[in-house]
Amino acid sequence: MKTIKGPAIFLAQFAGDEAPFNSLESIAGWASALGYKGVQMPSWDGRLFDLKKASESKDYCDEVKGTLAGHGLEITELSTHLQGQLVAVHPAYDDAFDGFAAPEVRGNPKARQEWAVDQMMRAAKASENLGLTAHVTFSGALAWPYIYPWPQRPAGLVETAFDELAGRWRPIMDAFDAAGVDLCYEIHPGEDLHDGVTFEMFLERLGNHPRCNMLYDPSHYVLQALDYLEHIDIYHDRIKIFHVKDAELNPTGRQGVYGGYQSWVNRAGRFRSLGDGQVDFVGIFSKLTGYGFDGWAVLEWECCLKHPEDGAREGATFIRDHIIRVTEKAFDDFAEGGSDEAANRRMLGIV
Repeated sequence: MKTIKGPAIFLAQFAGDEAPFNSLESIAGWASALGYKGVQMPSWDGRLFDLKKASESKDYCDEVKGTLAGHGLEITELSTHLQGQLVAVHPAYDDAFDGFAAPEVRGNPKARQEWAVDQMMRAAKASENLGLTAHVTFSGALAWPYIYPWPQRPAGLVETAFDELAGRWRPIMDAFDAAGVDLCYEIHPGEDLHDGVTFEMFLERLGNHPRCNMLYDPSHYVLQALDYLEHIDIYHDRIKIFHVKDAELNPTGRQGVYGGYQSWVNRAGRFRSLGDGQVDFVGIFSKLTGYGFDGWAVLEWECCLKHPEDGAREGATFIRDHIIRVTEKAFDDFAEGGSDEAANRRMLGIV
C-alpha cells in the first residue's frame, strides 16, 4: 500500500483576470496558503501556463516548477480537457465547442481538429519536460447525440464511431507512450467515454494500450447512478488520476437523471462542494489506498451553491483529513509469538 499524495487543486475553475488568480506566481501563493501541496495545470490558460513553450523548452518547464516550488507546491499533471474535446466533435456541437479552439481555426472543423491533435502532441512533450507521469484529457465524442436509442440506432453506428475515435487517438497515445506518460481520460457525460463499458470499448480498439488510463471522478458516477465504489474494484489498475469532487442525485416525481433541461441548481443531479453531497469519500479513499493508488488527490471544485473560494478553503482540509497514512505494521503485531517450519507442522498435525 502507498499513501495518496495531496491535497492538490485543479486551477481551471479559479484562474481569472483579477489577483490572485491572474498569474502563476500569485495563484500559487493563494493555493499554498490554503494548505495545498500540488496543482493540476490547465494547459490552455495563458495567464498561468504556455503549452507551446513547455513543449519546446525544458528551461521554461524548470521555471514553472521553480515558481511552484517557491510556494511549496508541485505540478501534479497537465490538463488538456478543452483540446482533447476537439479531437472528436460531432457536427451538432460544432458551434458550441468552437470557442475552445484558437481563433484562427474556429469555423473550420478540419483545421480545428488538426490544431487539437497538435496540442495533444505538445502536451505529451511538455509533460515529459516537466517530469510528469500522467496527463488528463477528454476523449471528445462522435456518438454522444445517439446516447438514447430513440430513434432506433442503425446497426453498426456506435461501432463505427468508436473505430473512428480510437483511430484518431492512437497516434496521440503512442506519443504519450514515447514520452513515458499515462494518458488518462476523465470519464464524463458528454464524452464518448462516459462510463466503464464505453472505456472498455475504446480500450479494446486500442489493443489494451498500456498508456490508456482513467481519471476517476465519483461525482460523474453519482449523477449516472453508477456504483462508484465497485468501479474502483473493476478498474483500479487503470486509475492513475483522482479528482475529488462531490455530487448529489435527488430524483423526484418530476425529474431524475436527465434533469428536465433545468439549471444546475434545479437539477435532480448536481455538483456540490466537498462534504456537501452524497459521495462516500471514506469508502473511496479506503479502496484507492488498499489498491496502492499512489497519485494525487486533486480537488476539482464545482458547486451550484457555494462560493469557489470557500469551496477551495474547505476542500484542502477535507482532502487532508481523508488521506490515509498507510501503516507499516499489522495492528496485532504485539501478539506475534514467533514460529518456524517445525512449529507450523506441529500445529497442523503434520508428522
